[in-house]
Amino acid sequence: MARIICIDYGGKRTGIAVTDPLQIIATPLTTIPTATLFNFLKEYTTKEPVELILIGEPYNLDQTATHATPLVFKAIEQLKKHFPKIPIQTVDEQYTSKMASRAMIEMGMKKKQRQIKENIDQIAATIMLQTYLQERAM
Repeated sequence: MARIICIDYGGKRTGIAVTDPLQIIATPLTTIPTATLFNFLKEYTTKEPVELILIGEPYNLDQTATHATPLVFKAIEQLKKHFPKIPIQTVDEQYTSKMASRAMIEMGMKKKQRQIKENIDQIAATIMLQTYLQERAM
């Protein structure tokens, strides 16, 4: 089977998580500068088969768009152009950064490590991806 990639897209940084080939477990892959996202994905997809790209869709609690929502929709259009054969799907990203911070505390990460925003981004992407896998299994 091919992998599923999940993207926590940001203006400066983008967290990326990926499944194992059997699509059972989500794992943090990396956090990269957003400007390098498409080059990174092109290189990754030449090495690993990917059957789906998930991207977090940011909305406020009242379901109105955030400042990042237009950026994500622009990124989705670019993903469709760069990867026309891979389906793109959005997933809810509400609370994932808070959940990532809480998970790092529970994992026993030191405060200095928890303050590194790159860690939060890739763990948030992992949470979105694991949630997707769990919901799909139901």
